[in-house]
Formats: sequence, structure tokens, C-alpha cells
Amino acid sequence: MVVAETKKPHVAVLSSPGMGHIIPLLELAKCLVIDHGIHVSFLNITTEASTAQIQLLHSPTLPLGLDVIDIPAVDISALVSDDTPIVARLSINVEESLKPLKSILIELGKPQALFIDLFCTQAFDVCKELSIPTFTFSTPSTSFLAFCLYLPTLDREVECEFIDLPEPVQVPGCSPVRTEDLLDQVRNRKIDEYKWFLFHISRLPMADGILLNSWEDFEPTSHEAIREHPFYKQIPIPPVFPAGPLIKHDKPELDNECLAWLDKQPLNSVLFVALGSGGSLSAAQLTELAWGLELSQQRFLLVARKPTDASASATFFNVGEDINVNDPKVYLPDGFLERTKEVGLVVPTWAPQVSVLQHPSTGAFLSHCGWNSTLESMTHGVPMIAWPLYAEQRMNATMLVEEVGVAVKPVGIPGKGVVDREEIKRVVRLVLEGEEGNVMRRKAIEQKVSAAKALEFGGSSHESLSNVIKEWKIENEFSV
Repeated sequence: MVVAETKKPHVAVLSSPGMGHIIPLLELAKCLVIDHGIHVSFLNITTEASTAQIQLLHSPTLPLGLDVIDIPAVDISALVSDDTPIVARLSINVEESLKPLKSILIELGKPQALFIDLFCTQAFDVCKELSIPTFTFSTPSTSFLAFCLYLPTLDREVECEFIDLPEPVQVPGCSPVRTEDLLDQVRNRKIDEYKWFLFHISRLPMADGILLNSWEDFEPTSHEAIREHPFYKQIPIPPVFPAGPLIKHDKPELDNECLAWLDKQPLNSVLFVALGSGGSLSAAQLTELAWGLELSQQRFLLVARKPTDASASATFFNVGEDINVNDPKVYLPDGFLERTKEVGLVVPTWAPQVSVLQHPSTGAFLSHCGWNSTLESMTHGVPMIAWPLYAEQRMNATMLVEEVGVAVKPVGIPGKGVVDREEIKRVVRLVLEGEEGNVMRRKAIEQKVSAAKALEFGGSSHESLSNVIKEWKIENEFSV
């Protein structure tokens, strides 16, 4: 008797531009292929694609069953400029790039579902027309999602700018958000950046489900609020599925300079300094950071980028462009590299972040608190020095310091926006040498154990994602 082979379910995944969005969506795609036996078509928006994006999505190491489909580039030069803020620019990019989405999905045989991120909500209309279920993968924190779901109500009820409110924003069932922690996109309600952000967020209830790149035990209050609080029930929001932490995994590099150097350092002794795929500091702040590292007399691994006073948008869309033209000697303080060569390693532009974080010599992580970096740090049990730069990173930093207890945040000079060298020296020593640092490290290790448990077979996140895809597998069994 010949047994018919069950056809694999086929879904599509679509990310908006930016490595902070693409990486978690790609990790979701890999998880669906490797752990759940799904065939995935990853739709790649090639307009204004960065060097890093091109390299990542056309890597020969992608698993079989994961196909990258390049969406043809379009000319948006008449619609954006270097001064166009991040969300407005990527939203215009998505809007123009997705004009052929209907024909692409039809050519793919109408996948059984489409997974999108928060800024691809134009896809809802096409998928509704084609009767394709659409799931939003919320790549930031659960706390951020709760704020976003509350934002349309806040917009209707509050007349002034949110940053002028006399009290923190009381997100239903969650910790209040201080006005100084509000993300950049909601600080001026009169500009296109806010209007685009509100447009996408207001469409979240159109999804058939929302996946979270988090796990229940990491953000229990926010998870419970979204699930149980009357406010969210009356919106109403679609089912929510914690599926994280889904993080990038570096391929082993036997001859990597960073890892070879770390091999020679004592356990938990090195501060890893990296500000994300697009993060950079002003010249004044980079100088203070370098002096603070030197004065701390602690070991460090610094990923150095040329200082810039350009907008976050300018660096967000040019990840990987400076890898061959970045000489730290030019912009770090005179003599810094020579004076610190016994305790520090400076590498230009890039380091294998996940491999560094999982190395036993790494004792702390000075990070911009982007959600991908936060998850990577927690997954490997590394406490943090929180250095938020833009977007929702200030909200993440506050949560990590005040709720999870795995981070310390340096205090800037009032009115100047610069953290001075003495403060940097203080927090570096605190996290690497002090008892507070030991407490944070123990809590970070608890999160590491918790994350692994959530992802293992039968764990909360594994089961949550399995429940999402179960019906597609049943459909395919009956269609054979």
C-alpha cells in the first residue's frame, strides 16, 4: 500500500525594512520551518535595502523550506528625504513596495497565512480580499504592545501633547509610562511620523492573531493585562500568542578576533559595549564613553562606530555601509587604544553579538535596549547597562531596571543630554564588581533558565506557536 505524503503547510512572512524588524521575522520563519515543519516564503522588500539586509536574507545557510522572494524595488526618492523620520519613511516604502502584493500571493498559490510586523498593516486589505488569515508578529515587548493597543483611546481622550501630561500615562493593567520614556513617534501628534504610527497601531485589531516575541514569565503583568483586563477585551483584540524569545543565532567563527580575545579573559569580567545595528553616539558622548571605560579600569569589548549627530533615520537605513571605512583611531581620544590595550579590545562596526553574549567571560552588556538585544542578553543571562537611543528603547530600559531588576541606567547631565565619564565609570564598576551587579546577574540567569524552559518542547512559547499552526496541519492532512 502506498501512503500519500502529507503536503507541508505553506505560509508567507513579510517584514518592514530595518534589521530590528527583519531579524525577528526571519527567526520566526526559521522556527516555523525547522521546529514545526512549515514551508515558508519570506517576502523581502528590496527598496532601500541595507547591505546587512541583503547579506542576511541571501545567506547560503538559510534552511531548506525557507524561500526568500524579492519584491522588486521601487523609486521612492520623490516621496522621502534624508530628514524623513523612521516610521514615516518605512511606511511609505512599504506602501509603494506592496502594490504587487496581491499578484505575488496568488503566484505563491495563496499561502495558508501571512505573518507581518507592526508596520506592514497595508497587507490586511489584500489578504482580506484573498481570504488569507493574517497574523501580526509584534517584535517589541509585550509592555509596548499594551501601550500601542491603548494609544487610539489616548489619542481620542487627550487634547495636549502626551509629553505635556502632568502624570505618567496609565496603560490599563500595566506599569505607568513616564512621559520622558515615551517613544519618539508619539511626542508630536501633528507630524506624519505620529500619523503613520497611529495608522498602523489602530489596525492591530484587524489581525487574526498577534504573536509576541516574548514569554509569559518575563513580562507577567503585561501578559495578564492584555489577556484579562476589561479594556482590552472590549476593543476587542484578536487572540495573543507569546512565542518568544526568538533571537538570532550566530554561526560559529573559529578565527574571530573578539572570541579569541574573550577566551583569554577571566569569567564574567568583560563589559560588552554595542549599540545595535544602527546605533551611534555624538562625538562628545563617544569621548565621554571612552574615558569612562578607561577610568573604570575594567575589561571591555567595544564595538566602535563613527560618531554622528545625524538623525536616527539616517543610520537606521544604512546598516553595514561603513564596515570598510571605519577607523576608530580617528575619532576615539588620543592614546586611548594604546593606554587600554591590556584590558580592552576595540572592533570597528560589528561583532558577533550572540556569540559574545554567550561567552563565559562576558560579565555585562552596555546596550541601547532594542528588544532584539534585550532578548539576546536575557537568553544568555547577562545583566545590562541601559543606554537607550530612540524608538521604544527608553520604555524597555525602564522596565529592565525597575521591573525585571537586570539593568542599571546611567544618569545624564541635566539639560545637556550627555552622560559624563565619572558616571560611566560608576555604573561599569557597579555592574562588574559591586554586589548590585551580582544581584542583577543572578536575576539575569533566572531569566535565561525561564527563556529556555518557554522554548523547549512543551514549554509555554512552543505550545503557543503550535496552537497557531495546528489547524493548517489538519487542513493539509485532509487535503491529501
